[in-house]
Amino acid sequence: MRKISLKTVLGTALLVFSAFVICSCTKSEETAKKAMKVGMVTDAGTIDDKSFNQGTWEGIIRAEKELGVEIKYLKPVGTTEADYVKEISNLYDSGYKFIVCPGFKFETAIFKAQTKYPDAKLVIIDGNAHPADSYDAQNGPNTIGILFAEQEAGFAAGLAAALQLQEGRFGFIGGMEIPAVQKFNWGWQQGIKYANENLGTNIEMHPEDFVYQGTFSDIAAGQQIAASMFDRGVTCIHAAAGGVGVINEAKARRQVGKDVWVVGVDVNQYNEGLLPDGKSIILTSAMKYVDRASYDMIKDELDGKFKGGATLVLTAKEDAVGIPPENPNLSDDVQKKVDEIYQQIKSGAIVVADKQGDLFR
Repeated sequence: MRKISLKTVLGTALLVFSAFVICSCTKSEETAKKAMKVGMVTDAGTIDDKSFNQGTWEGIIRAEKELGVEIKYLKPVGTTEADYVKEISNLYDSGYKFIVCPGFKFETAIFKAQTKYPDAKLVIIDGNAHPADSYDAQNGPNTIGILFAEQEAGFAAGLAAALQLQEGRFGFIGGMEIPAVQKFNWGWQQGIKYANENLGTNIEMHPEDFVYQGTFSDIAAGQQIAASMFDRGVTCIHAAAGGVGVINEAKARRQVGKDVWVVGVDVNQYNEGLLPDGKSIILTSAMKYVDRASYDMIKDELDGKFKGGATLVLTAKEDAVGIPPENPNLSDDVQKKVDEIYQQIKSGAIVVADKQGDLFR
């Protein structure tokens, strides 16, 4: 019988042990990823609202498909701080300790939850955690607040709309008069002004055509305000609230031969503007890529890169804002020009102001 040396035995054992360790680590890593539970609490609306909730949820769905996490969302019965805290607690109690909340209305709820659940990771999109008696950001070590440069998205949309239509009268309908909505408005105006001053367009803007309706959910109010604007000659409205109402009004008018347009917000709303003939009244949309934000935060957590206590401001430099990559109602020449100027925003050669200055409110 051939003798087997001690060295050979030890070497074989070491190889087997190494393979076991590698296999165990791989399985452990896979198990950890699969075990990570990601929850979302919706703001007013649902996960198919064609806006902020949907965009956030789409990023979470992508994480489920690509990163193997388990996902769940809960819709509160109301929109009070107590309603939000209740659903955050329900997710946490069910093992969902990475929780994403879309919208500034979650700010005080997240502030309370970050202390109540220190081992949870919390992400608030479009806001920062703070107590009810202060607006100063107070994100805890387990919380990240994400903001966007909406003014850059508004600028790109205003520029594109002006270049495509060349002339006409433009307006804006916002929801609550808060920074995120105001910045869409101010960027929209700056994009139109840039086109008028540098690219030969002739777009009129009048203060009475820039309105905040005071809510994000009143469809009837959005439609009524849009009707008034269209009646006095406005040809294109950037709708940053009451979008469904504005879109419905534009659809009705287009079907009786009126040449009116809507610019969407937050997500690509092209399909929401489709008419029976297959065309859409959505010229383009001023987008915040909230899906990328929610996905990236989940990936950071899995990669050990989640940095709580911070506020991230996502801009054109990160390709976090802009207009959709494909806009069927924009000509190739317009799309090319907008892309060219967008690169100047990314490089800092063009700076879009995030303050009102001499712009309409």
